[in-house]
Amino acid sequence: MNELSGEHSRDSSTLVFGGICLVLLCYSLTAIAGWPQHGRDLLIEKQAAHADHSHSHSNESESSSNLSTIIPPPIFTIIPFVLLLSAIAILPLLHRVEHWWEHNLSKLFIATTLGMATLSYYLFFHRDAVEIHFPCHGLAQASDYGPSWSVVSAVLVNALLSEYIPFIVLLFSLFVIAGSVRIEGDLVASSTTNALFLLVGALAASFIGTTGAAMVLIRPLLETNRERKHVAHTVVFFIFVVCNCGGCLLPVGDPPLFLGYLEGVDFFWTLSLWKEWLVTNLLIITIYWLWDSLVELPKETQLDLSRDRGRTRQMVIRGLLSVPLMIGVIASVALLDPSKVFPGTDWHPWIFLREVVLLSLVGISLRCGDVTIRRDNGFNYGAIIEVAVLFLGIFICMQPALSILQIYGPTLGLSSSRSFFWATGLLSSVLDNAPTYLVFFKTAQSLGTEAPTMAGVDIGRLAGVSLGAVFLGAMTYIGNGPNFMVKAIAEKQGIRMPSFFGYMVWSFCVLLPVFAFISFLFLS
Repeated sequence: MNELSGEHSRDSSTLVFGGICLVLLCYSLTAIAGWPQHGRDLLIEKQAAHADHSHSHSNESESSSNLSTIIPPPIFTIIPFVLLLSAIAILPLLHRVEHWWEHNLSKLFIATTLGMATLSYYLFFHRDAVEIHFPCHGLAQASDYGPSWSVVSAVLVNALLSEYIPFIVLLFSLFVIAGSVRIEGDLVASSTTNALFLLVGALAASFIGTTGAAMVLIRPLLETNRERKHVAHTVVFFIFVVCNCGGCLLPVGDPPLFLGYLEGVDFFWTLSLWKEWLVTNLLIITIYWLWDSLVELPKETQLDLSRDRGRTRQMVIRGLLSVPLMIGVIASVALLDPSKVFPGTDWHPWIFLREVVLLSLVGISLRCGDVTIRRDNGFNYGAIIEVAVLFLGIFICMQPALSILQIYGPTLGLSSSRSFFWATGLLSSVLDNAPTYLVFFKTAQSLGTEAPTMAGVDIGRLAGVSLGAVFLGAMTYIGNGPNFMVKAIAEKQGIRMPSFFGYMVWSFCVLLPVFAFISFLFLS
């Protein structure tokens, strides 16, 4: 069975490698035609025009005028998004369709159907301008009658080119490269051992990203706990800490913070959040240790505990080739931003060059990595495909919600850092936390302040937005991309994970009190 699984994984990796080569070829052809360079030039020209008029009153009037011409879609347009979230939450619980829902093609059918419903509204019914975010900001005007192809194209550009492709390529890169790392060994699955896994993951998440840390550590954690029968709660706390709360110290830790860096936040500013990071993660890990020690561990049979103690092996790390590749991923994300000059030069990277480099690193990993490591990891693409399929629908269906939030966000009456923390966080738990962060970042930026600022945002409000987006992404399975991947990996190893609502019971009972304490202690 393992040989068949390894053969299937090898065939899939060959197909993926071929797909990457095709993408690289297509990008090379577009580069010869000058398209990525042209997109980069448009972005630079827009930035230069904005900089020339940044202190001009006329520019402020123009910006206000442009914003006033955008009328958000009506509230009923969020119905497809609500239905998609409901499908993710409810369909796995319905006996008649639970096996149908397990297939990624079924998820793709639901996601694309609801995505088409959203696009149909913009094509046939939306008669107002839509803001374009890629490669630079602009307005797409709707047709006075007939289908508005320019509007639906703008929505697709925003959802796919501006948001989905960078998001999924980064997750895919970390997922595949981390799949070539194997931490072998089987420690005694005590509460303290598992808590140390969480602590190491919290430290790693800020430096190799929540996705990278999760993919490296989830398999050795599951292997250590394979003799235990009650493991689901350990995976839930792993999602809390490693997939979310651990990633707030550097912009590479979580996509929302990277967007802040692109908007002008100093790369090392997030290190100032170390107290919030430390207290939050220590509280969650302490709660885990107490719960596992007092509630879950006593449920295990003596036979299972004896078997666990008798099968211990020393930890060994294999696949060190992936270390420079992960460093390459982090460097690419940090340095190949078309809106910023490459350090030491006056050159701006081309549009999508960052994503092409990331895919090239994946190709090197697939070609040069040890195949036996992926086989021993039980590596397959099911988890990342599930994330890609569901988030394809989510990114399209959430466009009306983001438009509504962008227009009415400044009228929500937010002013304190605490209010920005909860507003950003609660919406980040059901919307993707990266664009949600950006909306509230812009909202905070529009508010005047006499306090110290960073990138034009009051320091306290920026802390609230940053912590809310990163921490409360742990509230649901869809709050952050790695959440779903870890869930899928655990389920493929036979662990019965909580349902969508079952997971929220855990997050409400554990995380909300912790976050309430953090907001009271550090925010005002």
